[in-house]
Order: sequence, then C-alpha cells, then structure tokens
Amino acid sequence: MEHINIFIKAIFIENMIFAYFLGMCSYLAISKTVKSAIGLGLAVTFVLLISVPACYMLEKYVLKAGALTWLSSDFASIDLSFLSFIMFIAAIASIVQLVEMIVEKYTPALYTSLGIFLPLIAVNCSILGGALFMQEREYATLGEATVFGLGSGIGWLLAIVSLAAIREKLRYSNVPGPLRGLGITFILTGLMAIAFMSFMGVSL
Repeated sequence: MEHINIFIKAIFIENMIFAYFLGMCSYLAISKTVKSAIGLGLAVTFVLLISVPACYMLEKYVLKAGALTWLSSDFASIDLSFLSFIMFIAAIASIVQLVEMIVEKYTPALYTSLGIFLPLIAVNCSILGGALFMQEREYATLGEATVFGLGSGIGWLLAIVSLAAIREKLRYSNVPGPLRGLGITFILTGLMAIAFMSFMGVSL
C-alpha cells in the first residue's frame, strides 16, 4: 500500500513540473509536438527510474555516516555525505550518456528532433531533484525509492505530453499576437499547475 501511495503522490500531488517547476527548460522547448514530447518524456522517465535507486544505493552503502561498515568496522566513523551532490550528478550523467547512445542507435530521427536537450537531461533539475527528494524523505527501502523515481518520471511525461497535445491544437486557434509562442505556453502551464493542485486535497 505504501508503494502505491508514493507512486500516486509522485505523479499527481508532487508532480515535478506542476508542484516544483523542475525541468522547465526542456519542458517548454520540446513540448511543441507530441512525438518529441513522448520521446523526451520516456527518456526522462527511464533516467529517473534508474538514477533514483542508484543514488539510493550510493547514499545507503557509501555516502552517509557509517555506510561503509560493510567494508570494515574501521570505517564506521566515516561520513561522506558532503559528496552527495557530486556523486549524484556523476551517476546521473553516466546514465544519461547510456540513454543518449541507445536513442542515437535505435531511433536516430528522435535523437535529431530532441537535439541538445537529450544530453542536457544530465543537468535537468528534475532528475537531480528526484535524487535529492529521495535523500531528504529517507525512503526505507530500495523498492520505495524505485517507485518514487518511476512515479516522478511518469508525472513528468504526463505533464509534457499534455502540454504538447494542447500546443498542437493551439496552432488552429486564434491566439492574440503578443501571446503566441511562449506567452500562451506559460499561461497554459500555470492553468495546468492549478488543475493539478486539486490533487493535493486527496488523502492517501
């Protein structure tokens, strides 16, 4: 039951885009077409699914105070938590590099359409945010951390695909000149964030 609660909260109540506005640069830039949005959303979901549990393992068995006792009792007093940021970023960058190679090899058209934003997943604040939220909330098990990573990724995917679908429809709408492009996109994002705020009243 706890895993379901974490999963639902990560998608709707604590959505990376609409609750924390993390990863906005690629969210706004790639949400012009549904196809590109799905591709980037799946890539972000995959990276979160792998990086959050990987960072959990780093935190539990390497970084936090006493984590190295599995090596020897002599290391019980060592605390490497000050290295969390750099270690998390290094793990995320490695996973993103793997994703980039896979996308380039198997879907070159998607790789071209995503452009610079695919390697920039490495510095996407929603990815690092997922790892840091996992650390802050002190999830008890690897399963909980993994479910949180998956839910966060699906929430981000849902947000960018929803915006992309609306933006495609807006091409046939009579949007006032000054609001065309990013203007109406920011308004849409704000309205969608307000809509997602309604899930905060759900008690899980």
